[in-house]
Amino acid sequence: MALLLIHTGGTIGMAQTEAGFAPQAGVLETAIEALQASGNVGAEVQVSAFDPLIDSAQATPAEWDKIARTIHAAYDRFDGFVVTHGTDTLAYTAAALCLALPGLKKPVVVTGAMLPLTVEGTDGTRNLRDALNAAILSPAGVWVQFAGKRLHGGRVRKSHSHAFDAFEAEAVSTMPVIPADKLLLNTVGDHRVGMLSITPGTCTELICYAAERCDGIILRCYGSGTAPESPALREALMLAQGRDIPVVAVSQCAEGGIRLGTYAAGGILRDAGVIDGRDMTPEMAYAKVQFALSQFADPEAQRAYLSTCQCGEYTAA
Repeated sequence: MALLLIHTGGTIGMAQTEAGFAPQAGVLETAIEALQASGNVGAEVQVSAFDPLIDSAQATPAEWDKIARTIHAAYDRFDGFVVTHGTDTLAYTAAALCLALPGLKKPVVVTGAMLPLTVEGTDGTRNLRDALNAAILSPAGVWVQFAGKRLHGGRVRKSHSHAFDAFEAEAVSTMPVIPADKLLLNTVGDHRVGMLSITPGTCTELICYAAERCDGIILRCYGSGTAPESPALREALMLAQGRDIPVVAVSQCAEGGIRLGTYAAGGILRDAGVIDGRDMTPEMAYAKVQFALSQFADPEAQRAYLSTCQCGEYTAA
């Protein structure tokens, strides 16, 4: 059994320096050797590290693409894959990998830590051990292994800023992979995608600005999909519709999602052709719009992609 671990950076691989915690080469390798020596991991593990290692706050779609390309290129030589990653944008990367690798027939497991492996009491040792074993035993698809839980990569979100149990995901039966006969690689670019929240007294100038300049918009709406009816907001959304850019609505609530059409106060969204994001996480919605813009030039094809459940990322009606 052979695993490839792709180390991007993040807290898990940091060590104390005079300037504070910073990524340090060799931290992951040392921890893996200790786990193997103690019999906690029964597989050969090869490490491929980003150079330079990054803080996940610096991650962009280019890093998603780099990880996916690395997995695709090494696919036939390994039985499973682990990605170590900073926690701040881990959910975005997991969502992106679900969309990047249709036809995945092996497990890809994303993990990280809230404390570095070099610190006493770290959660990193457990998470690394569990992720390596999950890459041996899990069904095919993209998973997040964290705090003893294996979570759907297309549903995961960071729910706590510093607790060890920092991630959650709704349990669903659909595997976190796009079905395909063989492994494919969907590449992704870095498009101008804005994420804006509806608020009391919404500054519609911001939405109008995004509608004029962005390639796509994620609109975080109230509850089950409502927004204030106002001429300014209607004008902004109609401007986006006139430019044929995708606007996807998701809920500000962590659970339940939206159902456009439930309330009259959501009529402004329907009239402007806003796409119902249902119970997608904002992280998945952002990644999905980036992939739609990268894979399809035609606005109708983008809309069809965004309106179709690809890998269990939302609850189908």
